[in-house]
Amino acid sequence: MKFGERVVELALMIPAGRVTTYGHLARAAGGGGQAARSVTSILSKYPNHRAIPWHRIVYAGGKVWLTDEYETRRRELFELEGVMVNQKGYIQDFEEVLWDPTEAV
Repeated sequence: MKFGERVVELALMIPAGRVTTYGHLARAAGGGGQAARSVTSILSKYPNHRAIPWHRIVYAGGKVWLTDEYETRRRELFELEGVMVNQKGYIQDFEEVLWDPTEAV
């Protein structure tokens, strides 16, 4: 299986109520140190990219990508799944909700 296919497969496996990082996805898919930079591009080109649980993929350290366009919806999705995001945009109890995709490999 190719790197991009594996990234998509792993992204679709992120359980509700958990998060992972771009780096975790890239490493679990077999990528090197800079591979995390390609994850967004790979996932956005997936034909059914709306099925990707984008809100469950965060930056290292638990930082959530929040923009004016998506902040309200992402916060709602996290709340529905029991994941708390503080006012600065970081996952509270990050280590507890962090999902390591290598566990699924």
